[in-house]
Amino acid sequence: MNKNSLHKELFSNLKTTGAITFSSKSLVNKMLSYADFTGAKTIVELGGGDGSITRGILERMDPDAVLYVFEISQAFCDALEKEFVSENVHIICDSASNIENYLAGGKADLILSSLPFSLIAREEREKIYEKSKTNLSVQGKFIQICYSYLLRFQFAKYFPHIHTSFTLKNFPPAFIMICN
Repeated sequence: MNKNSLHKELFSNLKTTGAITFSSKSLVNKMLSYADFTGAKTIVELGGGDGSITRGILERMDPDAVLYVFEISQAFCDALEKEFVSENVHIICDSASNIENYLAGGKADLILSSLPFSLIAREEREKIYEKSKTNLSVQGKFIQICYSYLLRFQFAKYFPHIHTSFTLKNFPPAFIMICN
């Protein structure tokens, strides 16, 4: 899928993509700077989109780590599957609320998310929060890109420790919530 097709998918499904543009390289680098990839064997990405975060994860993760990328758009999944052909990358065209169905009883060391929680129905959103917390290892981190600081209060119901960062180097400017 070329960039024009990706942008068409982005705009035609604004309610599920929750963005007017893809994450900038600067935002991705800042987000991933809060993740310790050394020794992380199970990594989950929620909202694969155009693969900008996926590419950053693959550049940093250990060769024996496994990456599970959740995306609900079939068009994005198809593009991700074509770009990321590897035995240790699993593109999953399903809701993040079903994370436990794919981890085979294991726990994620890192969950990196760009899901548009402000646009996700409350019941589904809370299910994703709960499943993320439940399927995260004790020392694991849940790192979220978001555009509203108010989401911090929703995350606080599930994660006792939250560090917040902000970057202007994205359109629109974004918050990064680092939760554990």
